Amino acid sequence: MDDRHLFLTGIAAADHLLSTDPNALLIGMVLDQQVTMEKAFAGPAVIAERMGGSLDVAAIAAADPEVFKEICSRPPAVHRFPGSMAGRVQSVCQVLVEQYDGDAANLWADAADGKELKKRVAALPGFGAAKSTIFVALLGKQYGITPPGWREASAPYGEAGVHKSVADVIDPDSLVLVRAAKKAAKAAAKAGA
Repeated sequence: MDDRHLFLTGIAAADHLLSTDPNALLIGMVLDQQVTMEKAFAGPAVIAERMGGSLDVAAIAAADPEVFKEICSRPPAVHRFPGSMAGRVQSVCQVLVEQYDGDAANLWADAADGKELKKRVAALPGFGAAKSTIFVALLGKQYGITPPGWREASAPYGEAGVHKSVADVIDPDSLVLVRAAKKAAKAAAKAGA
């Protein structure tokens, strides 16, 4: 799927990087917590710019942790919690280098089915059950990564025609629908607690 055009940040250069670089998409997902989706997924482009213009997973993995933390902390910071998230990004990049030849696409290239793909994603640092499920849905819906059973493995986020997560954001209107669904889910959870 070479013609994908993601709309996750509203910033053309950042969205282009996410559309063309699987490592950027994965790092954006790492950053997607406790900040807006747009901020999280713009992070890979900011990191790339601050590291000389390209998102070099091997360089991130090998960087001095304090130096990489400073890169992520420099205003405007890559994340609300730049220190801890720098560590998480670096840990994921180290796994990519050690297990997937430095390429996130290898994470899903030979996954036999959605269940195996979700298991591989869940094994990454910082990927719990929900984040892994949403990432599999994002890969299926917007990146063309659809091994057998991917919708089941990414349920309920993999369902067609819903607006539940970043996997469903394709334009400004769908972003509004996803935000409304998340707000409603939080209100329902709060009311039930």
